[in-house]
Formats: sequence, structure tokens, C-alpha cells
Amino acid sequence: MFEFSKKSLELQEKLKVFMDKNVYPNESNITEEINSGNIWEPSSIIEELKEKAKGEGLWNLFLPESDKGAGLSNLDYAPLCEIMGRSPYAPEVFNCNAPDTGNMEVFERYASEELKEKWLTPLLKGEIRSGFAMTEPQVASSDATNIEASIKKEDNEYIINGKKWWTSGAMDPRCKVLIFMGKTDPNNPDKHKQQSQIVVPMDTPGIKVERYLPVFGFTDAPHGHAEVSFTDVKVPKENLLLGEGRGFEIAQGRLGPGRIHHCMRLIGLTEVALEKMCKRTKARVAFGKPVSAQTVTQERIAEARIAIDQIRLQTFNAAYKMDTVGNKEARMEIAMIKVAAPNIACKVVDWAIQAHGGGGVSDDFGLSQAYAQARLLRLADGPDEVHRNQIAKLELRKYN
Repeated sequence: MFEFSKKSLELQEKLKVFMDKNVYPNESNITEEINSGNIWEPSSIIEELKEKAKGEGLWNLFLPESDKGAGLSNLDYAPLCEIMGRSPYAPEVFNCNAPDTGNMEVFERYASEELKEKWLTPLLKGEIRSGFAMTEPQVASSDATNIEASIKKEDNEYIINGKKWWTSGAMDPRCKVLIFMGKTDPNNPDKHKQQSQIVVPMDTPGIKVERYLPVFGFTDAPHGHAEVSFTDVKVPKENLLLGEGRGFEIAQGRLGPGRIHHCMRLIGLTEVALEKMCKRTKARVAFGKPVSAQTVTQERIAEARIAIDQIRLQTFNAAYKMDTVGNKEARMEIAMIKVAAPNIACKVVDWAIQAHGGGGVSDDFGLSQAYAQARLLRLADGPDEVHRNQIAKLELRKYN
């Protein structure tokens, strides 16, 4: 049976205290600040909270198998990630926000010392932000072999052409670097060796942020998601990660932990939705009794409690397997939780919206934004259908 280290348990308590004291009371203030001016400008409140978090040793809590993070395993990090997932602003406060965490892991695992010094160091300090350019608008990117963007070598440079979208973080003025996936060898008979990944500074000529992409009307400011075009973008050959044809290898190393981080945060989001549902139904009266006394409400609360605890344990199990047998051997557990967590989150948040009545679909309770985030994650880092196919294939393989 897995258990958390003493360090993880101590950090969990410190994190809860910090959230109660600094993050929750400032959520509405941060939202108001972002919406009062240029929504893409960083929040000064969040910047102040970052300094407090650093001062209390609540900074860079991830990066397993590295001396640059907090020295925690995936399992030790899981409950911390859940606590941060209770607030849409918390992950950035502790420098544990996507896509930066995934990109930092890529730099740590696969980049040269020169690239680490140039990009990983400022990311770890929270001085810059980053983006991951993989998904494309013209192809079904659920099959990543479809990706058409080109990375062509000419002399000592690579020239990049293509269009990406859902490049999270690209709207942020602090986004200084992208990790870009495209084809270096489109004619390779092995489709999984056609792709490569390369580091692209955002200020390189030929890069254009075409537009931002809201999710159900939510901007996710100040980071946002963007459609970005690349026209004859030239970067040094040294910016290629690991070598030509190894893009899928890097993607799997990045997306495994990234998927499970999303699930960890979603559990926190779902817990908050259930809490709001319980408080709201106890405080409202319909047909002569509290809404919480209605049988349908009680059934939904019970089902929500059961489901949340199930996905929490499933997430811990996936994290434990990643730590003990590696990401590749844990791919079935990662795929299962990547399907289960967003679907459970969507269901529980939907029940919470229903319990709030008209208020649930407003911006007053944060549930409509929570639903948008949960629904997005049924697509991000691979849609449900792809993960279900993989689960089924791995299960059937047992009977060969």
C-alpha cells in the first residue's frame, strides 16, 4: 500500500494554511484585477503571492527525479496538486502551473545544458512563462502522426513552417519560449519517427499570434490559449531536443506526468464543486423543506462523494506506478484516470450547477468556469476516445 513521505505530509499542511490565508481570500480580487484592464497583463496580486510562497518554501513542488524541484515523487506531489487545483489561480502562485511544469520536465530530461541554462533556469525562478505548440487546426491531432508542421534543416539552422492552436500560455506577455512539435522526416515509413521537437523563442521572426481561443467564452486570462502561425521561422540546430525523429518519445515523457497533473488538479476542483453543492442545498428551501432533504439531492451528493474518492485513489495508484515501474509501464493507469477524472468532474460540477439553480450558470459561484475547465480536459492531452482505445488494447493483450 502506498503512503506519503513525511515531507509531503508537512507540505500538505503548509499548503492548506497558505491557501486559507492568502489564496482563497484573494480569488475575487484577482479576477477583478484581471478584468479591470488589459486582461493579458499579469496579476500584481499573484506576483505578490509568489514572493510569499517562495519565502515559505512552497515553490517548484514538482520535478520528480531532479534536484531542481522539491525532491518529491509523483505520489508525494499528487495531494499537493489536488490542493492547488481548488483554486484556478493557485498553481501559478507556487510555480506549478501548466504548461510550464510539462515544459520544465522536458528541459530537465531532454535538453542540453545550454538550453537548460537559457530557459529552464528562468522558468524555475518564475521569471518567464512558456507554451507547448503541438495541436493543429487543419488535422485531427488526436492522432499525432497527422501533424503536418515542418521542421527542415538547412545548414546550421532549422526552418519551421505551420500553424498551431490551443497553444496554452501564448497570450501571456511573459511567454518567452515554445516547445514545438513538427515533422523532420515526413517520408519515414515509421510514422512515429517522422516527428521531432524543437525549442523556439517567441521573439523569433516569423511567429505570429493570430488570435486567442476562449473556452465556452472564458478567456483563461492572463495566459489564454492561442492560434499561432509559423512562417519560415529560423532557429539554431542546437535547439532540437534529443535528436531528429524522437518527438514522440519526448511527448510521451511529457504528457504522462502532464495528464496526471491535470487529474490531480481536477480532483481539487471537483471537491470544491461538491462543497458548494452541499452548502447551497442546505441553505435553500423548496416545497417546504431544505433542498438538501430532497432524495434526488442526497443521491447526487452520495454518488459524488463515492466517485471523487474513487478517482483520488485511482490517481494515487497511477502516480505510485509511475514512481515504481516508470511512465511507460504505468500508461494504462494514466489512461484510465485521464478518462475517469474529467468525466467525473463534469458530472459533479453539472450536479452542483443544477443545485444552484439559475445562479449555477452565472459567474457568481465559479461553477460555469469549473465546468468549462473540466470539459476541456476531456480533450486536452488526448481525447477520451484515444485513451479508451489504448486501455482496451492493453487489456486485450493479456489474452494473446
